Amino acid sequence: MTSARLCGADLLQVADVVAREKGLAREDIFEAMESALQKVGQTRYGQNYDIRVSIDRKTGDVKLARWTTIVDVVEDPYTEIALEEAKERDTAAEVGGTLLEELPLFDLGRGEAQVAWPAIVQHMRNAEREKQYEEFKDRVGEIISGAVKRAEFGSVTLDLGRTEAVIRRDQLLPREVFHVGDRIRAYIVEVRREERGPQIFLSRTHPQFMARLFTQEVPEIYERVIDIKAVARDPGSRAKIAVFARDPNIDPVGACVGIRGSRVQAVVQELQGEKVDIIPWSDDQATFIVNALAPAEVTRVVLDEEAHRVEAVVPDDQLSLAIGRRGQNVRLASQLTGWAIDMKTESEDSEKRKEAHQQQSALFIEALDCDEMVAHLLILEGFNSPEELTMTPVEEIASIDGLDADIAQELQDRAKEYVEKRTKELQNQLLQLGVTQELLEIEGLALDMLLTLAEKHGVKTLDNLGDFSKDELVEALVEYEFTPEEAGSVVMAARAHWFDATDACKE
Repeated sequence: MTSARLCGADLLQVADVVAREKGLAREDIFEAMESALQKVGQTRYGQNYDIRVSIDRKTGDVKLARWTTIVDVVEDPYTEIALEEAKERDTAAEVGGTLLEELPLFDLGRGEAQVAWPAIVQHMRNAEREKQYEEFKDRVGEIISGAVKRAEFGSVTLDLGRTEAVIRRDQLLPREVFHVGDRIRAYIVEVRREERGPQIFLSRTHPQFMARLFTQEVPEIYERVIDIKAVARDPGSRAKIAVFARDPNIDPVGACVGIRGSRVQAVVQELQGEKVDIIPWSDDQATFIVNALAPAEVTRVVLDEEAHRVEAVVPDDQLSLAIGRRGQNVRLASQLTGWAIDMKTESEDSEKRKEAHQQQSALFIEALDCDEMVAHLLILEGFNSPEELTMTPVEEIASIDGLDADIAQELQDRAKEYVEKRTKELQNQLLQLGVTQELLEIEGLALDMLLTLAEKHGVKTLDNLGDFSKDELVEALVEYEFTPEEAGSVVMAARAHWFDATDACKE
């Protein structure tokens, strides 16, 4: 191989051709050439020197220079130069500045070409990888199509043209089998920058894959006339999607189903027969939960907003339909709405309410020394305990049909007497068990709760209570439906004296 002189016109032509063939920016090609020629320069003049190359983007002229930093005391003679010596070459030199020593250009012999070419290839490969990463990093959340390049170990590698993407086995639908050459659509889950190039991970099981398919099939969703509010999937088996129309004159469910089911069937076919329930979304949570449990009919729902749980009551013959095979329907409804759903039949609900009514009635009869009719009236008005009667104005009690002012006053007096007596009894029991006065005075725990903690869990001091975690306290007081928020406040109150003691020690 003969030597080759670095020619500006040739470099410009090479940069143009390679940039066009590789689909890279012209600047990337120049940077690759500069990097390669820099390596050749270091090979020619010394690896320890800071040799830099610049190529004029208009003329292609190449400049080779050695860069040295101006210092007071030279520690590295290859990259540093003393101020006195620098001033001999440039009177304007000063410490911290840079001195450039232009070096003569050289012909590229066989050895230099062997050094330059791998450097150019590597730099261009890095540029291609960076371009691919920049192209795909903002496309997470899109559907992409590609041909199967490899199918091995359960995973599938797709050819996307200039790069590849991977669908791992757990991101494929059950029983899906693809062969080389098959075309696949999938959802871009993640784009990761790695040394070997950008790694693009796809999914066909992701809930948003189905949402994107509906966006492609339903023009109203694409045009934002209809919004997809939530999606829940059991990939390959069943799914639920909640939709809402911004225009009240549009039926969102009908639009997604399409004429003779054409739109939803297109999605179902892509998902290998996965059954899709299209649910009308509502900002009223009770209504939304009822809709989400379709095709079952829901008689009644009771929301517990603090625990974020809901009790759904269905006719006895609808329970299996509401729960679904292996709990699939209620599980998907829970995922769709974000609420934990407990299912009950009407007979179970009726029995539970009857039992609760009997317990409340017995409590009022005992506490107030009244007959069953009065107890029944109080329960119908929403009173759950004698304590609530003591805190309710007499006028409000007297407004109940069947009661007058005298009876209302008598009922409240009896309720106060019962509460005082019950309080003393509980306090005596707690003191006999060895519960400290500090624990009795803690806010957030009723006396009956303290009694449960003392008898069943040995909680008698603030330290005993402070040793509980929030979840442990909720579990210990499960019969009182104690919320995690309430438990957290009580535990922190019990631990407060620990921090006071720590602050005292620091002082």
